[in-house]
Amino acid sequence: MDLRGALRRRWAFVAVAGTLVAGGGIGWGVARDGDPPVRAEEHRIQVVDGPRDDQRVTLDATFFRPAGPPGAKAPAVLLAHGFGGSKEGTRAEARELAQAGYAVLTWSARGFGASTGEIALNSPDYEVKDVRQLVDWVARRPEVRLDGPGDPRVGIAGESYGGAISLLAAGHDRRVDAIVPQITWHDLADALFPGGGAAGPEHGVFKKLWAGIFFTGDSGSTACGRFLPALCSMYQKVAETGRPTDEAVRTLRRSSPAAVTDRIKAPTLLIQGQSDSLFPLDQADANAAGIARAGTPVSVVWFQGGHDGGDPETGRVRDLVRGWFDRWLRDRPGSSPGFTVTRAGGIDSSTQQIVIDAATARSYPGLSARGRTLPLTGQEQTVQNPAGGSPASISALPGLGALGSLGDLGGGGAAANGLALDMPGQAATFDTAPLAEPVRVTGAPKVRLRVTGDPDATLFAKLYDVGGDAATPARRIAAPVRVEKAADGRTVDVSLPALDYRFARGHRIRLVLTTTDMGFAGPAKPAAYKIAVASGLTVPVAPALRIPATPLPAWTWLMPLTATAIALVIVVTGRRRRTSYDASLDDVPLEITGLTKAYASGHLAVDDLSLRVERGQVLGLLGPNGAGKTTTLRMLMGLIHPDQGEIRIFGHRVTPGAAVLARLGSFVEGPGFLPHLSGRDNLELYWRATGRPRDEAHTDEALRIADLGAALDRPVRTYSQGMRQRLAIAQAMLGLPDLLVLDEPTNGLDPPQIREMRAVLQRYASGRHGEDGPADADGGGGGGGRTVIVSSHLLAEVEQTCTHVVVMSHGRKVADGPVAEIVGTERRLEDAFLSIIGEGR
Repeated sequence: MDLRGALRRRWAFVAVAGTLVAGGGIGWGVARDGDPPVRAEEHRIQVVDGPRDDQRVTLDATFFRPAGPPGAKAPAVLLAHGFGGSKEGTRAEARELAQAGYAVLTWSARGFGASTGEIALNSPDYEVKDVRQLVDWVARRPEVRLDGPGDPRVGIAGESYGGAISLLAAGHDRRVDAIVPQITWHDLADALFPGGGAAGPEHGVFKKLWAGIFFTGDSGSTACGRFLPALCSMYQKVAETGRPTDEAVRTLRRSSPAAVTDRIKAPTLLIQGQSDSLFPLDQADANAAGIARAGTPVSVVWFQGGHDGGDPETGRVRDLVRGWFDRWLRDRPGSSPGFTVTRAGGIDSSTQQIVIDAATARSYPGLSARGRTLPLTGQEQTVQNPAGGSPASISALPGLGALGSLGDLGGGGAAANGLALDMPGQAATFDTAPLAEPVRVTGAPKVRLRVTGDPDATLFAKLYDVGGDAATPARRIAAPVRVEKAADGRTVDVSLPALDYRFARGHRIRLVLTTTDMGFAGPAKPAAYKIAVASGLTVPVAPALRIPATPLPAWTWLMPLTATAIALVIVVTGRRRRTSYDASLDDVPLEITGLTKAYASGHLAVDDLSLRVERGQVLGLLGPNGAGKTTTLRMLMGLIHPDQGEIRIFGHRVTPGAAVLARLGSFVEGPGFLPHLSGRDNLELYWRATGRPRDEAHTDEALRIADLGAALDRPVRTYSQGMRQRLAIAQAMLGLPDLLVLDEPTNGLDPPQIREMRAVLQRYASGRHGEDGPADADGGGGGGGRTVIVSSHLLAEVEQTCTHVVVMSHGRKVADGPVAEIVGTERRLEDAFLSIIGEGR
């Protein structure tokens, strides 16, 4: 039931070249450099199905011969496609598995692609019988390894509709040796009619949008004509009333893995999406529990994608599928974590893409793992259900959930909430207190409510992450709950959508209960409900989940060996090294002598630069883009090595990793923060990384400088460029370093913020941290305050901010001295300016 393909037309149709031979087309697949070629054969496979085995269907299939030595026997893999797709959607993965040595069969399910027959929703009488006959067909192939007569070594994998058929086939056919179902269902009745609780789907809430797309979407007809007539009639009745009939529930459950999980003996890897309002994580949880009760090995993976969009993690998922089959079909040693959760990490500085990390645990804890209960504040609230259920609140947009990424751009309104929208008067909200520490929720939170409504009430529960004034959905999924016979008030236990989400320190967790949701069919009659919380919010945690440490790259051990060898050469040859410390410069923040740096292209970025900076000065490094300012600052920080000359900070020669660099704070070449963390958490994480005591951070002073207000507790991804700039400057000032180096610090700031930044830098250099606070007694190590170096290409900005200036052009110093002296001498100022722009007289 992978409607992403049907809705977005993402299937890439690949023509198989060749001639028709014996009812099948034969072609050679194009292989990448170094990959063995793959031979693909087109086939029309005749199957017999129906309750009385009286229907004949032709399945359009492609068989990919395994790459490997001629005559070798290989395990087989059946790849099933999602709803609305065909065999073409699995071609790329099939080719990869064939290149890895598997015999692979893909096919278009009955009613899809070029296959005949009608869609029966993975019925045991239809699609399951089809797959059993495909296993028979594979067993007759000479390339396939057999475990016994007619019993191939075979695995099945697929997404959504294809994932369900892998589970059902394994439950009905003991020859299946391993399965990897992805983003699929456990109980189709419960998935389409959730919220009934113990009373079952007969009392649930109709998931009308998904069901409508499912039955009337791109299945080859506009009126569910490619379904079996009985299924088409069932849907139409349900769509009219919004309630399932007993017959509908029985039919849907026959097409559900729930009916066979206790019979599945094939080791199972369940891969479920965290961005999925069609088949949420609880469906995989139920499959895992049922299969585990049968004593079958089972592992669970939660990844970033799903039917609503998100990162499909295609490479990782395919590696998981292949690894699972390698273990169970090829008997290769190895073990898989019982539970894996992928999480968005930081930003890769080389690609500017979000890095996805995988946290693992030895065993799967389920959705109700050990947790903690957080009190909720808020009095009893009255909410309204509008006539006709319109306008409706929005939680998820089926099939278009990727649009929710707009919320990452910041701003306000619906975009900031990832297109989630709760209509006024229809939502009750209850908040926790600000969190004293970060909370990572992994599982399904629970809460007890007191609901009063006449006669019944339908509610939709979801969680928000509240930082400052911004509220963002933790997951854009709502859990429906139907409260019946609530005229006199009724207490109910509510299980919210399962999720893996980190709530930052200082944030609040908000429980929201709405009377409507666009994805569901609610009561058409207007009504008012009273809602109160009868317990705290219980949030499950999974402390056993750990992100494995990344193996150290080779350079981490080659570099020390190389350095040792170089040191030995220096000792043997008697080469004299320059003194690393000059006591006469102990109170001089910075002295640069003869600094030169040329790049491989021959460009001379810095040319014989010499300068000296004293305590209490605010030095402006002035010059146009390309003047060598940033290269100079990078050498000052020990990030790159000069070709000639040296840099000394308080008498110590600067080398990569030199201890004296701890007295330097810097902000060069733009801010880099973890976008999902708040500004405050980013600063704390940075300071912890320095290994210095917390009380030396002087965080309060840095936060006053940042002046971010309530935004300090919001995720950095919601910040404007100016806010990021201010946070970066505050980070540079942590620890109140004796030497502060800032590269273009006013970029992205508005005029009032620029004026404040000037004052901050001047106060900092003088040793005063507050607006009128006293100067430090020693300015952080001496009698003249601290030192600030600011690079800029704006002469006016340097004039108003700095006490001294060094003017650079084409890597060379063309003027230096006190700003007052340069500005006060008209001729010298003019000459410096003309030198900067490269004109001269």
